[in-house]
Amino acid sequence: MMTTLDLHPEFLSVNGRPHFAVLPYGEFLALKEWLEDQEDLRDLNEAIKENQDQPSYSLEEVKEQLGIDQ
Repeated sequence: MMTTLDLHPEFLSVNGRPHFAVLPYGEFLALKEWLEDQEDLRDLNEAIKENQDQPSYSLEEVKEQLGIDQ
């Protein structure tokens, strides 16, 4: 997972004012992946917060409760 993004945009102007930022395709893909990772992290944190009052069990505890030896 990428922790920092090193972007090299080219800016295109319309009427002398910046209007578009163009990225190399590889940088675009890295940025897209980073944004998806951030969304996943936000969703995970939200799920943890929603379930913080629920009991949790270790794998060993579940095996013991179900009578599984392996």
